[in-house]
Amino acid sequence: MKKSAKLTSRWRYYLVTTGIVGLVAIGALFLFRKDGRPDYLTAPVKLGNLESTVLASGTMEAENMVSVGAQVSGQIKSLAVALGEMVKAGQLIAEIDSLPQQNSLRNREAALALVQAKKKAKEATLKQADLAFERAKLLLKSAAGSRADFETAEAGLDLTRAEIAALEAEIRQAEVALDTARLELSYTRISSPIDGVVVAIVSDEGQTVNANQAAPTIVKVAQLKRMTIKVEISEADVVRVRPGQRVYFTILGEPDKRYDGLLRAIEPAPESVSSDNTTGSSSTSSSTSSSDTAIYYLGLIDVPNTDGKLRISMTTQVYIVQAEAKNALIIPAAALGVKGDDDRYAVKVEKSAGQFAERQVKIGINTNVQAEVLEGLSKGELVVIGEKTAVVESTSSTSGNNGPPPGMM
Repeated sequence: MKKSAKLTSRWRYYLVTTGIVGLVAIGALFLFRKDGRPDYLTAPVKLGNLESTVLASGTMEAENMVSVGAQVSGQIKSLAVALGEMVKAGQLIAEIDSLPQQNSLRNREAALALVQAKKKAKEATLKQADLAFERAKLLLKSAAGSRADFETAEAGLDLTRAEIAALEAEIRQAEVALDTARLELSYTRISSPIDGVVVAIVSDEGQTVNANQAAPTIVKVAQLKRMTIKVEISEADVVRVRPGQRVYFTILGEPDKRYDGLLRAIEPAPESVSSDNTTGSSSTSSSTSSSDTAIYYLGLIDVPNTDGKLRISMTTQVYIVQAEAKNALIIPAAALGVKGDDDRYAVKVEKSAGQFAERQVKIGINTNVQAEVLEGLSKGELVVIGEKTAVVESTSSTSGNNGPPPGMM
């Protein structure tokens, strides 16, 4: 009897435990699955502004920057500007020691004077040769002189005239050389070619520059009232943008301030083309090796800089606007279902509490985050954006709970 009572107690314990687990499972099922139907996440159709953009990064550059260099060699005698100084076109930038150029000018002046003096002497000889020719001509005509004397006088006259013509050519050469010497002397005074700001001083006062091979840069002058952004547009996005599109950008120092502009132009080839001078098989191997690298095309954006806040080499985050909609009906892009042949999307809409129906909706701008609704939905309607999922994990008993308690069999 005692053994029978013990088995009955175990059996009651098993039934109670099984009942509790069952009640928990049924409660969870009703909590997460109403009437066997899935529970959906919904979002309302609302009004808002939407735009589709191409995101790219760019670098700020001056609209016009000139490297002001020296065209003659020598020591920089004085530097007349400071970094950041505003300069006008024609304003003195620097002076180079001009003594060699002054000496060259004096030599050219002396050479010209010498040739001019030779010409004057030959002109006197020409006058004498002309008189001798006329005299020989009269003597020959009166049979008082010989033809040999006449021909000698005639040849002397022609020779003198030729020598004067040669001296005139030498004078022109000397005048050109003199002008060149004057020009080289003027090069020792370096002036700004444009109005702008001195943004860099490359050569210091007292430094010797050599202009025999290439013009050395003294300073760099830039016009900063307008800036140009060179924005890198990837090859995947460049087919979707065009000149004239509206853009806006931000800078790192003011990420919340938006600057507006227009895309002025897109360069037809990437920058790598200008530095690629390979030919033949080497160019083929270069193309093969560069196929793994990203290709970017430069877009040009001009922006005003009246307050001088934008600076050279600033990094910009640029948004090229492809399309935009104001006060439009907007839904999450996650609500879009399958796209049909008529370019409409299937969207599940909540008709009433727990009741859903599928509707065909015409979509405009789609940013893959939000989508513009053109037809098929009204403001305030709820669209399905996902399904709530709940996993009911049943608690398994130990191996002894897989059947009646031991001893029941």
